[in-house]
Amino acid sequence: MTRFAYNDGRPRRTKKRWMAYLPLLFFAGIIGIFYFATGILSSGTTARQKESLEHALMNDITYCYATTGRYPTDLDYIKSTYGLTYDESLFFIDYHVQGTNIFPDVTILELK
Repeated sequence: MTRFAYNDGRPRRTKKRWMAYLPLLFFAGIIGIFYFATGILSSGTTARQKESLEHALMNDITYCYATTGRYPTDLDYIKSTYGLTYDESLFFIDYHVQGTNIFPDVTILELK
């Protein structure tokens, strides 16, 4: 049967060579999409953590003023008395007291 063979007698290939790499390309695409989505979700989580920290800090400052009649003198006082905890490797809190009856200047910065 010479009609299904080349001149040298080998049978023809019916599949393209690039189709063998199709599963590998599909898997690499799925990994890329997963990596991209993880980065987007991570940045959203950091923003929510910062917002939650701001809310907790303002509540502690206001509660201190309501119960004692003065604002907290420093950030360590808030941590020890009211139990404020946060990731210090991720956020920096700049806390400046202007007076006992003036709301302190609070700035929260992301370190990453």
